[in-house]
Amino acid sequence: MSYEKVTQLQSNVIIGTKQTLKAMKNGEISEVYVADDADQQITRKVQDLAKALDIPCQCVDSKKKLGIACGIDVGASTVAIKKDGFGD
Repeated sequence: MSYEKVTQLQSNVIIGTKQTLKAMKNGEISEVYVADDADQQITRKVQDLAKALDIPCQCVDSKKKLGIACGIDVGASTVAIKKDGFGD
């Protein structure tokens, strides 16, 4: 279900750890997705901040599949879904 949700909300996603962390700190995010096969040193920061800010954090099995769900040709370690009002 997670990949489908990301695909449906493509225009409302933030791709990448750096951008995800920034948007989380700015209160723009409703939930995040983290790929299990991504570097744990990188994704741990997102998971820890999500927990601290009480943002739901879903794990998915593949960063390649997560990237495809976002409409990009490379893997995505983390993807964030924007809250309503922060979209395009």
